[in-house]
Amino acid sequence: MEPLKQRTEENSTIVKHSDTLRNPFKPTAAFIGASWFALLTGAVGYCIGLWNAGMELNEKGYYFTILLFGLFAVISVQKSVRDRAEGLAVTDLYYSLSWFATIAAMVLLTVGLWNADLALSEKGFYAMAFCLSMFSAIAVQKNTRDAKLLEDKEL
Repeated sequence: MEPLKQRTEENSTIVKHSDTLRNPFKPTAAFIGASWFALLTGAVGYCIGLWNAGMELNEKGYYFTILLFGLFAVISVQKSVRDRAEGLAVTDLYYSLSWFATIAAMVLLTVGLWNADLALSEKGFYAMAFCLSMFSAIAVQKNTRDAKLLEDKEL
């Protein structure tokens, strides 16, 4: 078995770019911007679609609530998974409820769209906007957390 190497300048996780140092775990501005752009595109597109839809107000409320529920659920999953990976205490109940809420939001949207009197293109639009919003919410949460962790370490 090979002994662990001491951290030196040659094997450091800090990458040198000319005179500046960049931590490879810090999200780049491009990734942060793309994540926020995707979140806003998905959520705003979904909401504009609901606003212009020819459905009853209670149906619009159902789909809007599913979007909000789903966004909260995936952020909660990302936080609890990351907390566990970093050794922070997360109860099994909270972890399980986070996953359950995420899956429930997806199932509720699927069942709602399956039974809706909408054109297939509209159903596809809502499904894709929902998925884009969910994925990008996870990325935004990850970027926010990574930036906060690095900020705390620098202080």
